[in-house]
Amino acid sequence: MKNAGKFLKRIKTGFALMLAALAVFCLLTRLPQAFANGDDAALAAAAFTLNDGKYRVEAGTDAPQSVSAADKEEEVKPAANMIQTETPERDKSEYYDSYGNHGGEAVYSVGEKTITNDGTYVGNFFIKNRTGLDLDFESILKTPLTFSVKKNAKTPQVLIYHTHTSEAYLDESVDFYYESYYSRTQNEAFNVVAVGNKITQVLQNRGINTLHDKTVHDSTYDGSYDRSAQTVNSDRGRYSEISVVLDIHRDALGTDDNKVKTVFEHDGKKAAQIMILAGCDPNNERGFQNWQNNLSFALKLQNKAEELYPGMTRPVSFDYFAYNEYICDGSLLIEVGTDANSIDEVETTGELLGEVLAQVLL
Repeated sequence: MKNAGKFLKRIKTGFALMLAALAVFCLLTRLPQAFANGDDAALAAAAFTLNDGKYRVEAGTDAPQSVSAADKEEEVKPAANMIQTETPERDKSEYYDSYGNHGGEAVYSVGEKTITNDGTYVGNFFIKNRTGLDLDFESILKTPLTFSVKKNAKTPQVLIYHTHTSEAYLDESVDFYYESYYSRTQNEAFNVVAVGNKITQVLQNRGINTLHDKTVHDSTYDGSYDRSAQTVNSDRGRYSEISVVLDIHRDALGTDDNKVKTVFEHDGKKAAQIMILAGCDPNNERGFQNWQNNLSFALKLQNKAEELYPGMTRPVSFDYFAYNEYICDGSLLIEVGTDANSIDEVETTGELLGEVLAQVLL
């Protein structure tokens, strides 16, 4: 028995020595390459331990490198590095849950509607002209854009932001909602920021460097447009090549006990309709002299959206307002869905809208 015990001990010792030798061999083969490349990440990865036959990086070895203040100011990720194909799991713990416990609450209905044929027919779409102005929309549609974007630029060409950042959607595609549903939240998994993320991803994947500014402007509702204008001007001051500025919102339709969501189908999948708002200021009462250039951009987006995805758009809303569209020729306000659309429906639309933008801009 003693001899058997000694034999087993020798086997264990030999096995341990083999593992140690393997570890040293791996370390010695990886370190020269890491030093040759001057790659801190490779050096960190060389500092491994053996754990159940798998390599793992030691805790703390993957810390980010320090960036100088000057580098940080100009640092913008290229389009290829911004690709994200999966939506992270949404956390409802700080938001509304359609399938949560709603005992004793009143329950109301959600209706669906596709809004298309309303207003003046232009190109392949409708525009609702509330101004009374007699404009040749067909000619404006054909007018070339007064701005352009560069593909694969190192600095942002497009800015996505949200004046009403907390505007939110239903968590699920359902035909009901409880009285506790409040369609505003700073949970970015359920508000317009999620739509902006999808638009940004598509534009980045198509080579259009895009900045998505998620600053909250509506902690208090009054003055939100003034605050968001400050954000836009700050971003454009930092990145002078930004020529397209999109304020992404959502609408609200229906009554207190019957909300309406706007829908269309693409490729067998339900998505939310969009509505583009184009303002005008013919007498320069709002300092919005470039309104016809904005209108041209709006009509081109509308036309391309209906060409690619029929039914995607509600009629363009053309009226006497400015919002932040006066900031530059490529500045528009776009409403994606309503507070009765599900987050999945509006994220689908965000992806489609990103492709529409890409085809108009490139």
